[in-house]
Amino acid sequence: MNRKKFLKSGAIAVGLSLPTVQSRILAKEILNPKTKYQNPIAVATYSFWRFKDDLKFPIEKCIDLATEFGFDGLDILHIQMDREDDQYLRELKRRALINGLALCGLSIHQGFVSPDKEKRQENIEHTIKMIEMAYKLGIPCMRLNTGRWGTIRNFNKLMENRGIEPVLPGYTEDDAFSWVIESIEKCLPTAEKCGVTLALENHWGLGRTPEGLLRIVKAVDSSWLQILMDTGNFLEEPYDKLKMIAPYTVFVQAKTYYGGGTYYTLDLDYDRIASILKAQNYRGYISLEFEGEEDYQTAIPKSLGLLRKAFS
Repeated sequence: MNRKKFLKSGAIAVGLSLPTVQSRILAKEILNPKTKYQNPIAVATYSFWRFKDDLKFPIEKCIDLATEFGFDGLDILHIQMDREDDQYLRELKRRALINGLALCGLSIHQGFVSPDKEKRQENIEHTIKMIEMAYKLGIPCMRLNTGRWGTIRNFNKLMENRGIEPVLPGYTEDDAFSWVIESIEKCLPTAEKCGVTLALENHWGLGRTPEGLLRIVKAVDSSWLQILMDTGNFLEEPYDKLKMIAPYTVFVQAKTYYGGGTYYTLDLDYDRIASILKAQNYRGYISLEFEGEEDYQTAIPKSLGLLRKAFS
């Protein structure tokens, strides 16, 4: 008996059949790179809390609600966490596993725009600690900010000024870029060791413009520092700016404003944003950051539907 007849007879003997023409065609369609792909949709824990009161919305409850609403992942805001001890981290990790929910992002607060070397070092050490925390949680991506001058201390006033603030007297923006680049470079060995990609957000400070963001990322020139695209942080003419940072984007935070925005409201065209990312073959997470006044119990499911439709 030749090998082909032997395999066929063996398959029949155990109640199996060889692949049919139809099944081979189906497999080819599944493996075809042109097959439509849906980005996984996560939700930021911030979406449930939004700094609405002094009581932090528990991460455990965020995990349960994200699962109930039908999200694929959870993007954790560090300052929303109750504790940092290993037992707490293990409990969060286990709860996410049981719910079939990926812990996909960690968003931290730090900043390197300061002439005070000791202050920058404190932020470097904090960032390294957070990278190690992300590793313990199995989170592959961590958000960074550049930091800002702090010459406008009130955040509402900063928003009234469209995120622009004066440089500290006696210093220049070139000084700030040097501080940020040097500080991030000191965090990279830990990021690489832990396998946690740092994602610099288009936020306030030096990250307020795509040019500033790209200047830092290109100067650092490491695969462990890329960009987090926040769809709502370019306040004017966002689409060309989002297009500029799309080639370096490894994580997306997508804002919605049902009920009117807390600080401002943008009318974002998510079909257009999805097209920008699709052109770069972006297949990563889209993490919802709901920042409106509507009750999260109705606004978050609506936001999920909007993002599912745009990114499928």
